[in-house]
Amino acid sequence: MKTGELILRALEPEDIDILYQWENNMEIWEVSNTLTPFSKQQLVKYIEHAQLDIYQTKQLRLIIQFDGSDDIIGMIDLYDFDPFHQRGGVGVVIHQNYRRMGYASEALEMFIAYCFNTLGLKQLYANISASNKASLSLFEKCGFELIGIKRAWRKTKDGFIDEHFYQKMS
Repeated sequence: MKTGELILRALEPEDIDILYQWENNMEIWEVSNTLTPFSKQQLVKYIEHAQLDIYQTKQLRLIIQFDGSDDIIGMIDLYDFDPFHQRGGVGVVIHQNYRRMGYASEALEMFIAYCFNTLGLKQLYANISASNKASLSLFEKCGFELIGIKRAWRKTKDGFIDEHFYQKMS
């Protein structure tokens, strides 16, 4: 998938190092609900598994990179893919060097179009910590609507925080 400066592409075996770095970055574990580190072997298996059909795996992770370049700037995920109910959850990670430059919204808009137009989904959703102001703003900018707030939903090192539930209909 391509628009503007960015492309979204499937995971490749050579992505293992960046995937290993991001999946084991404790600073983003809170947003990904991760509690333990991943080994490279686990991630190699994940990449192999990612090559299977989305209808088998019920998830899709794509790399966000500049068109015509090997520079990877992030990842975007479709998780809990449910073809019967035509919905799925969305998550985005942008490398810190590329944040606040509009790349997340460009990638998310491209991904939304793919999910609605190609996968035939009726709705997308996102669960976002109340403290993650950048993600709240991103999803609102891309047309997601706040549907509800789960009170004291996520445990952090500083205590419990709320989680916002956003939804976008096709």
